[in-house]
Amino acid sequence: MDRVAVTFNAGSSSLKVGVFSLKDGRALRLGGGIATLGDQPRFTLRFSGGDEAVDLPSSTEIDARLVLQVVDCIVRRGFDPVVAGHRIVHGGQVFDGPVLLEPDVVLRMEHLTHLAPVHLPPALAIVRAVRSAYPDIPQTASFDTAFHSSQSSLAARLAIPRELHDAGVRRYGFHGLSYKYVAGELRKHDPDLAAGRIICAHLGSDASLCGMVDGVSIDTSMGFSPLGGVPMSTRPGSLDPGAVVHLLRNNFHDADSLEDFLHHRCGLLGVSGKSGDVRVLLEDFNPASREALDLFCFRIAGEIGRLAVSLGGVDAVVFTAGVGEHQSEIRSGVAHHLGWLGLSLSEPANKMNATVISARESEIVALVIPTNEEQVIAEEAIAVISRHRL
Repeated sequence: MDRVAVTFNAGSSSLKVGVFSLKDGRALRLGGGIATLGDQPRFTLRFSGGDEAVDLPSSTEIDARLVLQVVDCIVRRGFDPVVAGHRIVHGGQVFDGPVLLEPDVVLRMEHLTHLAPVHLPPALAIVRAVRSAYPDIPQTASFDTAFHSSQSSLAARLAIPRELHDAGVRRYGFHGLSYKYVAGELRKHDPDLAAGRIICAHLGSDASLCGMVDGVSIDTSMGFSPLGGVPMSTRPGSLDPGAVVHLLRNNFHDADSLEDFLHHRCGLLGVSGKSGDVRVLLEDFNPASREALDLFCFRIAGEIGRLAVSLGGVDAVVFTAGVGEHQSEIRSGVAHHLGWLGLSLSEPANKMNATVISARESEIVALVIPTNEEQVIAEEAIAVISRHRL
């Protein structure tokens, strides 16, 4: 049987699964799939080599039954799962790298649920489901926040009393697995450029930016929670604290309803009144849809300017994730605001989603590099079990 690492990347309403063959300590992707949860949930698991898609009935939430169906399908296909790696959104101030999920580690993770109440519960449910059905499979955790643990205390601090900062109310940053992958790919593409000052824009349904020097995180747009930073599909990005207090006092009567509003009814959806999907808005001629996209690009460009201050300049801007990789109009919209910084795009290269999309005369290199969080999870999982000789 082919020994494989299985990766679980749980979002608030989706579950991505990857299957990676273990070859000489490396992870070679064999297949995977994504479960989209909601009114008509469905999971399709596809393998490379021409295998047909396997549809698995799922539920409206990530539960043990769905996870067991996924693993059982992988086993029936003749694979031997030797490790299950999980993306965990929040590691708090406790975890600054991948770890083996021993019982005491899981308990410490459960104590962090208050920091990410939307994301941590489904991820922990998957961990428990795998452990219950397959207790002999070691499990590992890869933390989105760990990549940003290199940031200075100045970058991490909020202007609040020290006792609150010490209790964990601080800037963390997210999408770290994506940034780690992109930093590695950029190093393969252009080692000299990768050693410089890079701003990476992870633009998908969720969106954030990270400023790096030599592949090390210096500053990022998201702060205490995945709600902060630039506007997203259904999240507002950074809000004036006074606006939050106003909403709680006048429009919502408890924190749970306000939290649901901030996660699911703001961002591009809130501004456009139509959709949080960039592709839908690009095809819509309603002024509100256009305004939502303009605001998205404007705030991203503004964040690039702020991160340039943190880095002391910028040598390259990298676009990644679904919108960043595929929507040339958004990249053009961002670049439109950054001519003063010396950034200009080659429109033919940009429309082709080429790797290098900056114009020859541009003082800043602009690139498109596809991300792969599951690859990082698999590689970290293999490294962890190798370190523990499992």
